[in-house]
Amino acid sequence: MTAEATDEPGLGPSELVRQSGTVLRVGRLALSAGTGSYRVKSHMTRVGRALGLDRTAAHVTLTEITATSYRDRNFRTEVSEVRAVGINSDRLSELESYVGDLPEHVTAAEVDAELQRIAAKPLLYGAFLNALWAAIACAAFAFLNNGGVIECGAVFVGAFLGQMVRRAMLHKGINQFGTTMLAATVAASAYLLVVLAFENVLGLSGGHEAGYVSAVLFLVPGFALVTAALDLAKLDFSAGIARMTYALMILASAALAVWAVSAIAGLQPDRLPPPALDDTLFLALRLLASFAGVLGFALMFNSPWKMAVGAASIGMVANVGRLLMIDAGFASQAAAAATALVVGVLAAYIAPAMNVPRITLSVPAVVIMVPGVTAYRAVYQFNSGATVDALASTVEAGLVIIALSIGLAVARMLTDKNWTFER
Repeated sequence: MTAEATDEPGLGPSELVRQSGTVLRVGRLALSAGTGSYRVKSHMTRVGRALGLDRTAAHVTLTEITATSYRDRNFRTEVSEVRAVGINSDRLSELESYVGDLPEHVTAAEVDAELQRIAAKPLLYGAFLNALWAAIACAAFAFLNNGGVIECGAVFVGAFLGQMVRRAMLHKGINQFGTTMLAATVAASAYLLVVLAFENVLGLSGGHEAGYVSAVLFLVPGFALVTAALDLAKLDFSAGIARMTYALMILASAALAVWAVSAIAGLQPDRLPPPALDDTLFLALRLLASFAGVLGFALMFNSPWKMAVGAASIGMVANVGRLLMIDAGFASQAAAAATALVVGVLAAYIAPAMNVPRITLSVPAVVIMVPGVTAYRAVYQFNSGATVDALASTVEAGLVIIALSIGLAVARMLTDKNWTFER
């Protein structure tokens, strides 16, 4: 349905037709940028109010919006589908800034012009840089998973090539699940080849193959998992369940591809022993790796540098705190909940000062805590027949994800009255 103002029999005044289309368009832009349904509805309500509508009601899922606009005794319902599921933090920031600063009264033409500018804005980073950010993030993950220099280097190469393949295929409109499987296969295979080259050409000892899982962590749908849980916490079950199902299907697609490479090459995703380093040096490297990991993921999500550095600073403090709590004997889910709460509270105060949406700081900072290695290990164990171990890994990963979501949700309730009270 177009936003062109034309009198249509049975649909009421033509201006309502155009206003309804504009409201739907802002929701479609926000949804395509990867934000949760709560923020999509909030943007639509604010724009509708500024346009002079009495009320806007919307039903939002992962890929669809059904919106009804009311004015006087007239109403108009429109449905739109968003097929491109992805993350664009720069677009989220642009929309948040524009919608938050809307004047009390505005015309549909003015809003349409600004939305067209935001939609037409190109991505901040090209394919090479986007793959580089993914490679840096995964290499940092590899160190945090006790990988050494060889593992981190091989992960860097594997993640870079895998993200290049993934981005190229997605921009051509190829099915996301097939794209995920191919990207995971490329990343895991490249990791193995690099490690074998180190071992055979340089004569290094073996035992580095187990770190291959870190090479596919750029495929973990952490943003979708976290926003799904926040939607569920807001009692928006349609959006939350749809988003969670999508995240689990992406995760399963990547995990099955990794398992296939494992089965062919005879690899096992064993836990790596911690490196033998001085405690002070180990702490400093953990801080650096946590900062680089969050920074890489934030930039991969198309965040501007200021936003990415803010998220990385929060994530560095929170993730190292989580690791120290686990080292001290705390349960992994308890450590995850506590540090996610810290992330949410810090983002609540830092985001307004930086004039960026909270979600663009909190989610990248939490994504590094999502137990992607444990989830991949669970799929490997299921396929290998180790059912008891697989169930243990599944429960461990699930509890940590739930704990992260609870921490962020509680932080929202403590700092945002719209989350504290049901309206």
